[in-house]
Amino acid sequence: MSQETQGNVPPKSNSSNRIGITLGDPSGIGPEIVLKAIADQEIRRGSDLIIIGSLEILRSTARSLGFDFEFSPNESGSSANAIAVADPGDLPSRAEPGRESAESGKAAARCIEMAVNMWKTGKIDAISTAPISKNALALAGYKYPGHTEFLADLTNTKEFAMSFFADDLRVVLLSTHFSLLDAIAMVKTESLVKLIRFTHFQLSGLLKKNVRIAVAGLNPHASEGGMFGDEEAREIIPAVEKCRTEFGIDVSGPFSSDTIFLRGYRGEFEAIIACYHDQATIAVKCLSFGSAVNVTLGLPLIRTSVDHGTAFDIAGKGVADESSMKAALRTAKELIGLSKSSARI
Repeated sequence: MSQETQGNVPPKSNSSNRIGITLGDPSGIGPEIVLKAIADQEIRRGSDLIIIGSLEILRSTARSLGFDFEFSPNESGSSANAIAVADPGDLPSRAEPGRESAESGKAAARCIEMAVNMWKTGKIDAISTAPISKNALALAGYKYPGHTEFLADLTNTKEFAMSFFADDLRVVLLSTHFSLLDAIAMVKTESLVKLIRFTHFQLSGLLKKNVRIAVAGLNPHASEGGMFGDEEAREIIPAVEKCRTEFGIDVSGPFSSDTIFLRGYRGEFEAIIACYHDQATIAVKCLSFGSAVNVTLGLPLIRTSVDHGTAFDIAGKGVADESSMKAALRTAKELIGLSKSSARI
């Protein structure tokens, strides 16, 4: 993948960390987890948080949760007494919990679009997103398989990747929302070389250090010398060797996927390349569910998100866990800090 930043870069700002928080699908748990997260003073400390979504839905959700928030309809950031809300307008004033609809999909999309526009005009430094429903997005006429592709299109980003940060475990996905058959067909040397180079460039920049990368095998035990498939020998090993010898990247593998993620979690590597979606997400969620963060690599803006979906089955019941939303906001703040410290060098 290219090492060039795509999209429109907003003017620099010397203000504190400004994070726009999109509500996600209003029929899911997004409004609830956002309000629960910002109720924590530690989350609000040192940041200007701006919720992007329906003011009326926020007010009704706050009442149902027993929060005595004062909401301020502006885009200048929250204060000690008021939570700033940027309402795109023309959004539903209420949402039926747990029901996918074109209306809720459109509301989620409008918030994402507004967040990117606020970033482009320098009003926020990063975006943290609550979960959306891909089906509701499609019902509303938006043909994106998820946040990642939507944000890439809005920022004119041609090369990007989904990743998850879970403490010292960072996983970058070769493919995202595809059938398993299609995902296996995408495990090719050329694609892996691009992703390894892209991961090296992006994470070295984000973490301000030379990163160690491991590649997970596709087959059981990384095929164990060809006993369980030949993709490792045919596609993965040539990619790893090329990246090491031609580009000087500290990359190794393929390793058996039943152990490599734990090794990464323990700090042996800065990043693991996963061959397909569930290979990554099962490991991440087993090791760090509730504290993992979805980070989109390659965008010209910082974007973090929760590691779970809309949870329609518990929407409106007041029982959703906000831990991942808090983690997403902490990670956004950390990445803003790293970005600003790098800009001063």
